[in-house]
Amino acid sequence: MPGMVGPILGSVARGFEGVADAFAGNVAAGREVGAACCVYLDGEVVVDLWYGDRSEVGSIPWFADTPVPVFSLTKGATAICVLQLIENGTLGVDTPVRDLWPEFGAEGKSHITVGSVMSHRAGIPAIDRAVTLRDLAEWSGVAAAVAAQRPEWPPNSAHGYHARSWGWVLGEVIRRTTGISPGTYFAQRIAAPLDLDFWIGLPLEVLPRVATLVMPDGPLPGSVEPASLEHRVSTGPSGLFAYDDRWNRLDYLAPEVPSSNGVASARAVARMYAATVGEVAGLRLLTPETVDLGRTVRSDGLDRVTLLPSTFGLGFALPPTLNPQAPAGTFGHPGAGGSLGFADPAAKLGFGYVTNRLELSTQHVRAAALVGALYAALGRPA
Repeated sequence: MPGMVGPILGSVARGFEGVADAFAGNVAAGREVGAACCVYLDGEVVVDLWYGDRSEVGSIPWFADTPVPVFSLTKGATAICVLQLIENGTLGVDTPVRDLWPEFGAEGKSHITVGSVMSHRAGIPAIDRAVTLRDLAEWSGVAAAVAAQRPEWPPNSAHGYHARSWGWVLGEVIRRTTGISPGTYFAQRIAAPLDLDFWIGLPLEVLPRVATLVMPDGPLPGSVEPASLEHRVSTGPSGLFAYDDRWNRLDYLAPEVPSSNGVASARAVARMYAATVGEVAGLRLLTPETVDLGRTVRSDGLDRVTLLPSTFGLGFALPPTLNPQAPAGTFGHPGAGGSLGFADPAAKLGFGYVTNRLELSTQHVRAAALVGALYAALGRPA
């Protein structure tokens, strides 16, 4: 096919050839450097495809289990952690965060609940206090900055995408209720039992396996007004989080940033979501009742940060925010640049797509082609 650098590897079950065709179409269009797609159906793998190179120079092949930074796809993994704590009674959706973390109640935040944060209604999408990379690595400094933040709008009155702060608040909630860090909780309770190549806080020894992100050509999309809320949220705090080559560095991948810096393979993402809606290797992560709680709409309409419509449940992005081709009832989270993970309870389906070529202005296009082909194979409209 024109534009292909190497063979597409892997397999698809009979009836799912259209997903392979869509994957090949993305490659032929020149949209991929390296990428992978995996789908579980009723606990079994029906799509397992990978292609290309782990670097832009074309010399390090992508393997079946190659992990890559997945940005806000990480939020779906963190949401599963928090929902487990809600399911076992450790937390309540309506538990005030200040009850667990008294310092957080400062500046009019005493009525913000766990559910407020999970559904992007806390009113603290931007963090204004200075934060350093050392603060990220040591956690306590960034937690103190979040606790001191004054809300942008009255909490619970509106929603707006909490790109970074979402993870720090919920991460501290996990830490204060379990005694372990959010990345450790995820590793012990989810990644290890399911044997996932997925980390929130990347170990040094894994770094050589990680695909290098390839940045878009030309200026990155987004607000050009530094004082705008969108710009403060997407790049802050302290300008630490612009989308550039810094995301290939260990000092950005090793700290635990539960909203933003997960590193995962497509197989891991699909397997994790499959285990939320059915058993995988004898393990199910969430009960059907908890899944329904997580995918119930809690925020819908104009987003105060992006100034676009958005729809969220408890921690999960829901259609159409999840992906334009994701059908009603699905839940999960996209990641900046193109990655996507979600589950479909009706089909007992887990989906994972990861890529190292970031396309920020058209980030849904490649995943949408795969999702559309998947639901065509299932005989259901996407």
